[in-house]
Amino acid sequence: MSRPTRTRTFAALAVLGLVAGCSSESASESDVDSTAAARERSGQVSPAAGSPFWVDPGSPAAQQAELWERQGRGRDARLLKRIADRPAALWPPADNPEPSIRAATAAAAREGRTAVFVAYDIPHRDCGQHSAGGAYDADAYRRWIGRFAQAIGDSRALVVLEPDAVAHVVDGCTPAEYHAEREQLLSEAIVRLKEQPRTEVYLDAGNPAWIQEPWKLVEPLRRAGVANADGFALNVANFQPDETTKAYGRRLSRELGGKHFVVDTSRNGNGPLGGDRAQAWCNPPGRALGTPPTTDTGDPLVDAYLWIKRPGESDGQCRGGPAAGQWWADYALGLARNSKA
Repeated sequence: MSRPTRTRTFAALAVLGLVAGCSSESASESDVDSTAAARERSGQVSPAAGSPFWVDPGSPAAQQAELWERQGRGRDARLLKRIADRPAALWPPADNPEPSIRAATAAAAREGRTAVFVAYDIPHRDCGQHSAGGAYDADAYRRWIGRFAQAIGDSRALVVLEPDAVAHVVDGCTPAEYHAEREQLLSEAIVRLKEQPRTEVYLDAGNPAWIQEPWKLVEPLRRAGVANADGFALNVANFQPDETTKAYGRRLSRELGGKHFVVDTSRNGNGPLGGDRAQAWCNPPGRALGTPPTTDTGDPLVDAYLWIKRPGESDGQCRGGPAAGQWWADYALGLARNSKA
């Protein structure tokens, strides 16, 4: 599965996000302040109704919309605001996560909102595929999670922990000799993150099209410490419909003592691409934004619909896309244009 690998900047005002062709850079909290204030004064920040989550005012989508507006592409700019004006998770860079976390939580606190993050640095990440990498070893990961948690401090935050990590244990992609260590690291990471007084943690559990029998996930999730988490996360960076995912989540929840879950709805508005399942996850054409981020889910087990995969960021170098995690304006525009929300 493809994930963002580092944070990049799109232009001088960029605060957070992943953008092709620019050097890595971390913004200060004052940068967030000035950019957010300018957008608030202009009336551009309009988070989805019912969402308590923070909108990144310097996201690639926001800056792309502004650029297109200046270039006379007003209609495309307005479409792209379907992404820019809604909250999406931030994937802090592995090499230096603290500045982006502190900037986001500070900005979110001023608005009385919750910042959403993805912790993604587990050793042997992504089985050597598009988003290969991760911490050098177990001790390096422990230090990284400690820095991640410390940067959150006492701010309100929601953390989706290690997409694919448990599912890759179940499907065998991660070699068996790493399974016990991975589960131990995930368990420790949950405990460490939960030391922060207002941090919620959801351990990733794949999607219904990947591990089709949810019972196979139960024991690995237990060994990975899901009991100490607020719940689990489903459909990260995938396209499974809400109802399919919720039905799967309910089955898994029953096996886990009623654990709650969150669902990534960032790109599932048209469901998955038919045909070859091996390629259906990588920049599939004709997809659409899904349910806007909200805690008003109408389901007591579903704590939130979230945009965990940042819409418009590539899954990898397939179908003409840039490297994994880099901004792809044309793909983002397609998601927005196809959206019914």
